[in-house]
Amino acid sequence: MRRNIGGTSPWESVVGYSRAVRVGNVVHVAGTTATVNGEVVAVRDAYGQTRAALEIIRGALEEAGAGLEHVVRTRLYVTDIGQWEDIGRAHGEVFGAIRPVTTMVQVAALIDPRHLVEIEAEALVE
Repeated sequence: MRRNIGGTSPWESVVGYSRAVRVGNVVHVAGTTATVNGEVVAVRDAYGQTRAALEIIRGALEEAGAGLEHVVRTRLYVTDIGQWEDIGRAHGEVFGAIRPVTTMVQVAALIDPRHLVEIEAEALVE
């Protein structure tokens, strides 16, 4: 059974995607930026944007019946790999004890030039 979980991103209806999708015991969370109610938060703050994105992911997971402890993979897309320590520190504060597999790669740009990081997550609910 498939369950789509919507978010508040202004791009969801335009692009045609869900914040998260749960199928069985697997939850996939879409690329998530530090966009709250259509506004980019923590502008020019990679650490703050990472924390904000992870909070949005946490909320989507909870709505899907999962938690951060169920996350098995994250992918971090960053516009400046030189900020990896701030991004990594924020990720580590959330996932340090959970330790999902993680990839961090630099990309040329994200959907809004003020975005510094976009994060995807996958969770497996036992």
